Amino acid sequence: MTEETPQNRSIQNISILGAGSWGTALAEVLSRAGRKVTLYAREAALAEALNAEHENITYLPGAKLDPAIHATADAGEAVKDAELVLLVTPAQYLRALLEKFAPLLPQSVPLVNAAKGIELETGSLLSEVAVQAAPGHPFAVLSGPSFASETVKGLPTAVTLATTAPAQVAEVWAQSLRGPAFRPYLSDDPLGAEIAGALKNVIAIACGIVEGRKLGQNAKAAVMTRGIAEIRRLGVQKGAQSETFLGLSGIGDLTLTCNSLTSRNFALGHALGQGQSLQDYMAGRRTVAEGVATAAAAKTFAAREGVEMPISEAVCGILHEGADVGAVIEALLARDLRHETQ
Repeated sequence: MTEETPQNRSIQNISILGAGSWGTALAEVLSRAGRKVTLYAREAALAEALNAEHENITYLPGAKLDPAIHATADAGEAVKDAELVLLVTPAQYLRALLEKFAPLLPQSVPLVNAAKGIELETGSLLSEVAVQAAPGHPFAVLSGPSFASETVKGLPTAVTLATTAPAQVAEVWAQSLRGPAFRPYLSDDPLGAEIAGALKNVIAIACGIVEGRKLGQNAKAAVMTRGIAEIRRLGVQKGAQSETFLGLSGIGDLTLTCNSLTSRNFALGHALGQGQSLQDYMAGRRTVAEGVATAAAAKTFAAREGVEMPISEAVCGILHEGADVGAVIEALLARDLRHETQ
């Protein structure tokens, strides 16, 4: 009889912590792929509605879900049999979520983070939050160009699964997260993947502003290109691999997020570019535009690392410091010329 090892065992029981649009879409992908999926929702009413209607009316209306998905608001039930846990909560709530669930999980259970952002209060990357709040767990980052509204329909989606775990273990995780049209590509650079995933939301707000002010496609292309350049600068400074920013979690995710009103961050920027205030735009919305908090956290983070990030700093100024959009654009255009690779 062959001894079961982490390299040859099959992961069947997956818990997803977070029943927003992306958590729900991932639950559908994995359930349709034959995994036993438990979806944790903070609100009991949402969990009950998911089980009764097989639809997330609040966050992903219109998408019918596999009846085999089991939703719950009970923390113990959510991870009772978990062999792998997906973290799909807004970035600013990740620490509290991990502190709640870490005591319920054996340290052998891998945590795969699908949240994107930088913790505002501490300026910590989410991998750093995980180490602090749930020490000892194997860890990976799931990131890439993926609108939940498309993924849940079974449309083709490719993402990055980045981890420093041994290759054979990472391959098991990737196979376990694979669906018929959902392809995780492996990377050994979780640091680069999470920095790219967090900061592309800030650049998406900038691109939305450009679109909203009708500054043209030339300008938007320039913002995207210079945006990935400043993201790469910060990532390399922190020890990430430069090549990561040319992959799915880098330029792939940036391209998607900066070009469609389906992106919450792009849509927010578009509204700001048209003259709407942040407060008015966010009023009454349940969904989170992660770039709002990340812009402020990134400014502090970049200053601490000694990296210049003019576009991210400009977005922070507009969102949090009362800067005038027109004046910010003029200031960016008036910056000294430099070599493109700098």
